[in-house]
Amino acid sequence: MSRLAVPKTYKLFIGGKFPRSESGRTTEILSPTGTFIANVAKASRKDARDAVVAARAAWSGWSGATAYNRGQVLYRVAEMLEGRAEQFVAEIVEATGVTPAVARTEVMAAIDTLVWHAGWTDKFAQVHGGANPVAGPFFNLSVPESTGVVALVAPSTAESSLLGLVSSIAPALTTGNVVVALASESAPCAAMTFAEVLSTSDVPGGVVNILTGDVAEVAPWLASHADVNALDLTGADTALALECERAAAETLKRVVRPGAFGPTESAFERIAAFVETKTVWHTKSLA
Repeated sequence: MSRLAVPKTYKLFIGGKFPRSESGRTTEILSPTGTFIANVAKASRKDARDAVVAARAAWSGWSGATAYNRGQVLYRVAEMLEGRAEQFVAEIVEATGVTPAVARTEVMAAIDTLVWHAGWTDKFAQVHGGANPVAGPFFNLSVPESTGVVALVAPSTAESSLLGLVSSIAPALTTGNVVVALASESAPCAAMTFAEVLSTSDVPGGVVNILTGDVAEVAPWLASHADVNALDLTGADTALALECERAAAETLKRVVRPGAFGPTESAFERIAAFVETKTVWHTKSLA
């Protein structure tokens, strides 16, 4: 007997839960051939505010966790993603029209990206920080700490609907930041399935929040939000990036511009983009 298909409705991911947009709006996602794939929630300004509130509430716990613990959590996300790899391959093929081989390469790269960052969580401070020579009977130490709430616009190309999101989120999480991410507007389904992976891993609610819908509508609200500490505009176009930079300047946010991390920059520099350096002075014993 034939049966009816069950089209999926993708909701937002805020505070570890999957709410509908408070506006009730949705948008249809179509394949490159025009076939209906799913309805996706269209985030509003209120949804963006809710995501920032959830992220801020989660920041102290995530940044206060040991670096080793954060590494274990990121590794667990990689494990869960690998277990659902074929589902992601199928979703990427349907949404973007790339070949299964290209989609599988993207999914494997996303898994490897998570594993790589998991390894850096308890090593970054040793490389980026250090003891500074000073004149006097003091120890002077530079210690990297998280910036706080990072809002980001994920890349939105056929080859990066998943990898672009993971490559943007992972560096921020590595050092204890929390994230509000705007997923690919044209192909958000893989990003929201990735939210399901996050919710079934050990990631505390609110550490990662993912919004879908009209990026140009929501991004400026995040850029101007006083409780957002940094902005990653890697996936924004030139006009949107300029608008967001102007909005971010009102609250002195740290901003990563589109194209800031090209082929010559290492992934290590992406991690360093969202840390603050604390300098600690301590007297040496004179005994």
